[in-house]
Amino acid sequence: MSSVTIENTRKAGGSNESSALIHATTIFIKNHGVLLIGASGSGKSDLALRLIDRGAILVSDDYSLIEDDPEKRLLVASPPSHIAGLLEIRGVGIVKMPFSPKANLALAVILDDSVERMPDPAHSVEILGRALPLLTLKAFEASTPIKIEMKIACLQGDILLKD
Repeated sequence: MSSVTIENTRKAGGSNESSALIHATTIFIKNHGVLLIGASGSGKSDLALRLIDRGAILVSDDYSLIEDDPEKRLLVASPPSHIAGLLEIRGVGIVKMPFSPKANLALAVILDDSVERMPDPAHSVEILGRALPLLTLKAFEASTPIKIEMKIACLQGDILLKD
């Protein structure tokens, strides 16, 4: 299990242990929240734009407020109020977009150029003490949006990974 680094995460609202502000973009795909984690310039917004073009909905760009919902035993992402409904598109600027005010997180994607050919299907990242399934993908690879959609389909049980 990986852990989101402290550089990408900080407690939201001071000492609240059940929320964190994460340097990540969140999108909503087929009723599932997907957290796109990466450094500045890693392709978070570009990948979100390509997923939105395929039917996803923006939750938050660049920073996401993550809260632990202990009753439902899941993590919920929402946009910080000052950036709600805004998406930065390099070469165009910051645009207003329809957005979802929250999403139950089902998957985290770390954007990196080092991608395992056959990753462990149980690979996860820990956020606020909860494990979240994890993929590591190249942001600018043409098939990346489809890979994320395929992983969501696997998590929903619509398709199965071969053992």
